Amino acid sequence: MIVVNESHILRCYSHVVDKSTKVGVLDKAVAILDALEIHPLTLNDLSDATGIPRPTTHRLALAMEQHGLIARNPQGQFHIGGRVEELAEAAGKTDLARRSLDILTQLRDDTGESAQLYQRVGERRVCTAAVDLASGLRDTVPQGAALTMSAGSAAQVLLAWGGDNQPNVPPATAAFSVQQLQSVRERGWAASIGEREPEVASVSAPVLARNSRALAAVSISGPVARFGESPGERFADRVMEAGRQLAAV
Repeated sequence: MIVVNESHILRCYSHVVDKSTKVGVLDKAVAILDALEIHPLTLNDLSDATGIPRPTTHRLALAMEQHGLIARNPQGQFHIGGRVEELAEAAGKTDLARRSLDILTQLRDDTGESAQLYQRVGERRVCTAAVDLASGLRDTVPQGAALTMSAGSAAQVLLAWGGDNQPNVPPATAAFSVQQLQSVRERGWAASIGEREPEVASVSAPVLARNSRALAAVSISGPVARFGESPGERFADRVMEAGRQLAAV
């Protein structure tokens, strides 16, 4: 059994006292999550750490387990659940999109093309931030648009850096192969001409986490006639630099 020291009990209890919302069940649930932040706990230790009576702790723990907020290990101890990790990842995605706007604006100004940030959500890629040209012919992808993972340079990037050491397998309908994704990973960028839309070209690069997986893909897109036959040669260096800047913010 893990010994729960007095300072840990006081820390969890003070959270309830200092940040009480007057919604008792919510405050107790947050206290349980706080207690499990450090290490797994048995039901008795969890009750001791939070100061919540054991029957109430048991009832709340079962309900939170049902929602995936907490879980139990093979020893029967409670620990933070997978749903909390999913919510933390979602919060990180939102924060990255918010912080990307200045870099996307500079990328647009440097290249003269619309700039976007794409993040993977399930089997789709979602445009979580976008900066368009003020006028002229442009490719407009609205923020919140959910696009296919089967076409486009951003889809290639998100799949190429989807695994720890190798690309994810593309969808059966993809316009590219796993071998092409490996080439994308090796050179550090992807380009597409007419994959998503017949007259649209794009260049994308990854925003990498410390484990070398893609947090997002930063892209520029515009008319094929303006991008030319080798858009990567023209724009890849600048798009990759934007990806590095975003990974550092």
